[in-house]
Amino acid sequence: MSKKPIIYGVSLGPGDPDLITVKGLSVLKFADKIYYPGSLFSDGKKSSYSLSILEHYKLEESKLEGFFLEMNLDREQAKQLYEITFQKIKKDYEAGLTIAVVSEGDINTFSSFSYLLEKIKANQLTVNLVPGITSFGLAASENAAPLCLQNEKLIILPRVQTVKELQEALTHFDTVVLMKIKSVIPVINTVLSNGNYMINYSERLGTENQFTTSKWEKVIGRAIPYFSLITIRK
Repeated sequence: MSKKPIIYGVSLGPGDPDLITVKGLSVLKFADKIYYPGSLFSDGKKSSYSLSILEHYKLEESKLEGFFLEMNLDREQAKQLYEITFQKIKKDYEAGLTIAVVSEGDINTFSSFSYLLEKIKANQLTVNLVPGITSFGLAASENAAPLCLQNEKLIILPRVQTVKELQEALTHFDTVVLMKIKSVIPVINTVLSNGNYMINYSERLGTENQFTTSKWEKVIGRAIPYFSLITIRK
């Protein structure tokens, strides 16, 4: 890597700091500035899953800068935050810095970086993306269960809204991965309680608090965290 202004999108993997790629870690060590996403709660508290991973790499703290999204479905604050963050990145780029923007999981899958990427490309700034391991990929490995075989079909549904939507997915696909499930457990429960499916539930994958089960009855009643998912097979 040569020292010239460039922006990297770096995947951190789903939680285990060892699951970053060799290239991704090399970029982080080489970068002059690293931007990481986090959450801003209604009480003003901030947290960052990405930062908890970054802390394992013993990087210079001075080059780390967070941007924190409010935890609600109102996109106005998010739009403003992405614009403010992009302007900071653009200023660093124009100063000749090498910049990394990180994301937990894979940089191309439900990643906040994609909204920054749109602005980066519109301004014709040099960008390079480093892919990574998804949470549902790690879930399959932890459960020693393939996502799909031969001609089987796979679908990924975030925040499935209705019983009909989930039932149709299960009718037309062999494997259904449900993400962002915290607010839609009642919908999922209605379907799974009235059907014959193989399920794998996973939460906080790659961390000390990882929990997985193939028993749906062990999921009901749990406090479901944001970082959770379900894989369903017929």
